[in-house]
Amino acid sequence: MLLTRLEALRLPSGWSGALPPVRHLVEHGLALTRPVTFLVGENGSGKSTLVEAIADVCGINSEGGKAGTKYSSTGERTPLGEVLDAELTTTGLRLLHGPRTRRRAFFFRAETLFNLGRNVSGMHGFWEDDLTEQSHGEGFFTVLERMVSGPGLYLMDEPEAALSFQSCVRLVALMNRVAGEGGQIVCATHSPILASLPGAQIIELGEDGMHPAEWENLQLVDHWRRFMAKPDFYLRYALDAD
Repeated sequence: MLLTRLEALRLPSGWSGALPPVRHLVEHGLALTRPVTFLVGENGSGKSTLVEAIADVCGINSEGGKAGTKYSSTGERTPLGEVLDAELTTTGLRLLHGPRTRRRAFFFRAETLFNLGRNVSGMHGFWEDDLTEQSHGEGFFTVLERMVSGPGLYLMDEPEAALSFQSCVRLVALMNRVAGEGGQIVCATHSPILASLPGAQIIELGEDGMHPAEWENLQLVDHWRRFMAKPDFYLRYALDAD
């Protein structure tokens, strides 16, 4: 383990301070207990906000990229990143805050990945392939397989965005391998496939803040089960409303 606990020292400024999971961080903190942690919840629940803040406090650009290398034009932390405190192990301190060239951390942010790729593809320490010459999903895996490997902290924000069913299963295998190699992953996701990784810690975010959850009890898993069994039950409401 590299990162074992998160706490918000006070409520951040702006809209993120009103999010129930952020208030939970101020009141209770959050212990990270497994090499892979999944953050699940509805859109707007605060998953991405929390992952971006972890990137800030660990010296990774919250727009995505490697530790110790800035791509942002502003270089400013997010409001939650300004007040977040991270408890690191000795190994975590060495890998995240040691000499810049030896830092081992990467933030895979689906939303900004291809903007990042235009700046760094082919550079030393990154991937050789031109992402614009690959499909969306192939480009995602080019980056994942090159940048998420071995001991280090790997943050992910909705990595399933461009992945097929089979590619999501493949990503589960990659996560499992990295955890066995001494890496740690914190992943915000809507994918029941990713969240099914055996032995992972799952934190569900919602109106009640944050709480540990079991895969089979997740709301997103329940919705997918019901939809696959009776899609008409869901679609009739959406189509009638339209």
